[in-house]
Amino acid sequence: MQSILDTITATMALRTQRGRVADYIPQLASVDPNQFGIAVVLPDGQMFSAGCADKLFSIQSISKVFTLTMALGKIGDAVWSHVGREPSGDPFNSIVQLEHEGGKPRNPFINAGAIAIVDAIMMGHQPKETLAEILQFLRFVANDESIFIDDKVAQSELLHRDRNASLAHFMASFGRIKHSVDHVLGTYFHQCAITMSCQQLANAGQFLVSDGMNLSTGIRVVSPQRARRINSLMLMCGHYDGSGEFAYRVGLPGKSGVGGGILAIAPGNASIAVWSPGLDSIGNSKLGTEALEMLVQHTGWSIFGH
Repeated sequence: MQSILDTITATMALRTQRGRVADYIPQLASVDPNQFGIAVVLPDGQMFSAGCADKLFSIQSISKVFTLTMALGKIGDAVWSHVGREPSGDPFNSIVQLEHEGGKPRNPFINAGAIAIVDAIMMGHQPKETLAEILQFLRFVANDESIFIDDKVAQSELLHRDRNASLAHFMASFGRIKHSVDHVLGTYFHQCAITMSCQQLANAGQFLVSDGMNLSTGIRVVSPQRARRINSLMLMCGHYDGSGEFAYRVGLPGKSGVGGGILAIAPGNASIAVWSPGLDSIGNSKLGTEALEMLVQHTGWSIFGH
């Protein structure tokens, strides 16, 4: 495994087309695009990594996997009265479908859906309490108390909030948001500003590899059925309007973030995290996707077979 990751990292270092960093969030625009990291954690907890695998980055929308997991734990299938389970086919911050569908987001991984999930898990609590709970959950699944929120990134997002605020207010106009829109948005922006390395992120995804159980800690996080359903949503919706292309090329459940990270799950085999800040035209890590495609070719881990 180590030689595979070293080969992938060496190949990525030669790439001249690296995509563009997210420039609409100033704190992300300043990140050096010439970085690449990858980490793979096997079911027994063995970790292999290469490149900048210990470099911290903003996980952004990858956090939505964990807030969805929390929401399912808190309110069960009532989650699906807040968000749908269908691919959107539209950009992650599109408002178009909300108009046609009564303010109910298509899935929990587009921005509107993730905002609705935050509203669902607040359950009358103040933003600080909800945020502490989200951070505590991520530290728990990663088995790492050092994970933190980058306040500079959160503030940068708050200052450039107009599109997300529009989504939230639009949903509120349909009665879909129960808490203060400002409270929900503040929590959402801080959630997206959680900072992790590939190594930490791969550890956090372990429970989705082995039917909801983190085998290296012996702790069950979710039921087998729920783990499979989270994985299915990641496969269908985890890369926005590029989800079909990602499934075609990589063949794994995955969730991307505009910070350049991707968490991918090879059920029964590994939790994988890659990071390269340059994004493709849809907003997914360009080199991250290429690296995962190479990894699957080397390992045969695609869920669709060899």
